[in-house]
Amino acid sequence: MGFLNDAAKMASTLLAILQTRVELAAIELQEGAQRLLLYFVLVAAALFCAVLAFLLLILLVIALFWDTWRIGIICVLAGIFAGAALAIGLGLRSSIRNRPGVLAYTRAELAKDIERLKQDK
Repeated sequence: MGFLNDAAKMASTLLAILQTRVELAAIELQEGAQRLLLYFVLVAAALFCAVLAFLLLILLVIALFWDTWRIGIICVLAGIFAGAALAIGLGLRSSIRNRPGVLAYTRAELAKDIERLKQDK
């Protein structure tokens, strides 16, 4: 009877560990999907700002032949949108470079579990 109880306890423990790791993997996949959506939104915002800056630069060339104040305002707006596009682009690049690997935390926890099981033997 002792052997069956020990086997049942071991199976219960292994199932609990497996359940925890599957839940962790699900959370990581959900976070990855949210991160991907954020990347798409940031790319769209950067493209919008870049296109707007380009359009404003075109208006600047046209406005060179108009009165004086229009040029300053267009330059400032073009600079603001170009700076926003650059900042968003750099932030996106940094975020992509520093993202964790796929299921990195799950793999790390599984490696710890394997080490603990090896030590128990």
